[in-house]
Amino acid sequence: MKRFHYSLETVLDYKTQVLDNLKKEHAVTVKNVNDKKEEIRQLNGELREYEGSFDERKSQGASIEDYLLFDLCIDRMKDQIRQENERLIVLKKREEKKKSEVIDAKVDTSKFEKLKERRLQEYRAAEQKAEEAFIEEFVVHNRIASGIN
Repeated sequence: MKRFHYSLETVLDYKTQVLDNLKKEHAVTVKNVNDKKEEIRQLNGELREYEGSFDERKSQGASIEDYLLFDLCIDRMKDQIRQENERLIVLKKREEKKKSEVIDAKVDTSKFEKLKERRLQEYRAAEQKAEEAFIEEFVVHNRIASGIN
C-alpha cells in the first residue's frame, strides 16, 4: 500500500507558522507590559523618595521656594505615573488582543491537526484491512494450490 499523505499538510504547515509568529508577537507584548509595570514601579519609588525628602525638609524648616520646588517635582512625578499607567492600559489591551489571536490560531491549527490524525487512523485501518485481505487471499491460494478445501 502507498505511504500516508495528508493532502492539507501545506495548510497545516502554514497555520502552524502563523501560530508560531503570533506566539512570538504575544511574547513581545507581554514583555512590553512587564517592562512598563517595572517602569511604573520605579517611578513610584522615585515619588516616595521625593515625598520622603519633602517631609524631611519640612521638619527641618524650608523656604517657600523649596516647598514649591518639591510640590512641582511631586506633581510632575504623579503626572508621569498617570501617563505611564495609561500607556500600560493600552499595552494590556494589545496583549489581550494578541492573546485572543493566539487562541484563535491555536483552535484553527488544532482542527487541521485533528483532521490529520483522523485521516491517519483511517489510513491505518484501511492498510490493516488490505493486509488482512492479502493474507486471506494468500491462504486461499495456498489451499487451492495444495488441493485442500
